[in-house]
Amino acid sequence: MESYFVYSSIVGITITIICIGISWWALQALRFDVFTFRPKSPQAIALQIILSIIIGYQLSQFFLDYLGWSYHLRNLIQ
Repeated sequence: MESYFVYSSIVGITITIICIGISWWALQALRFDVFTFRPKSPQAIALQIILSIIIGYQLSQFFLDYLGWSYHLRNLIQ
């Protein structure tokens, strides 16, 4: 039982970091010069980082919830 928590923690951290990286990559296509006065300023870069963390965390939570639900369904069928 203890190994389940260790593996689920490692998977959770890994998926979250990957999703944050994907959201950072996807936000690079967004034109921040339309939304900000100085798109290359530290504040605009901090905004991109914060948005990528928020979006990446939500995306990873979706995948982790889906993974948990499918695990529980597998146990229900057995």
